[in-house]
Amino acid sequence: MATEKKTEAPLSVEERLKKLYELQTILSEIDRIRNIRGELPNEVKDLEDTLAGLNTRIENYRHEIEDLNAQRVAQGNKIENKQMLIARYKEQLDNVRNNHEFDNLTKEIEYESLQITLAEKIIGDLGRTIEARENEIKATEEKIADQLHILGEKKADLDNIISETRQEEENLIARSKALEAFVDERTLQAFKRIRKNARNGLGIVAVDRNACGGCFNRIPPQRQIEIKMHKKVIVCEYCGRIMIDPDLTVGIGAEE
Repeated sequence: MATEKKTEAPLSVEERLKKLYELQTILSEIDRIRNIRGELPNEVKDLEDTLAGLNTRIENYRHEIEDLNAQRVAQGNKIENKQMLIARYKEQLDNVRNNHEFDNLTKEIEYESLQITLAEKIIGDLGRTIEARENEIKATEEKIADQLHILGEKKADLDNIISETRQEEENLIARSKALEAFVDERTLQAFKRIRKNARNGLGIVAVDRNACGGCFNRIPPQRQIEIKMHKKVIVCEYCGRIMIDPDLTVGIGAEE
């Protein structure tokens, strides 16, 4: 036999507004806690990104050094081959039969000698580039050490702040989630959108001295009467915030 689903009567506008205002006070308290952390989370993230970039730079330098060393070895092998050719040509000079052969061998020796000189120059250039890259690695490693020290300090500060406020924040988040269940989806989404766009994070405000508690623009008398009737959700025509009769906010706060 199927179990009959229990249905609950929807909350009145007045009750929903009170729940929404209570939700706002809790979210404002969460904002306050997160503001205590300030820019530390962003600073930690930036430092971590910087360190990742520096480590990638070192890795690229090391790959470049490997390639440069391979080129240097290739040039050294080239010199050995050229020296072997020159030695062979010099042996052949002892057995030349005419001036033409002598001239050809002499030119070959000169050419191979120039190739050796060029290879030696390339090896020298490669060595200087390798030395420069090694110096850059050393400088980057020193920078990484400095950044790691700073990151450690900032992480410690952030961890301390988080540990001091974690339980309170988790409790407030749990309460905010529970309150959201009492507000219809359309009103809740509008409230969240308003909060996101508002500098102070206020999505619902009480009427204060005949003005909107968010933007402080004066509210027409007829609109104030409608707000006090608690019959419908009314928003400020200037800033779009939901407005609530201050009488409904009495006793509502973030504390349990």
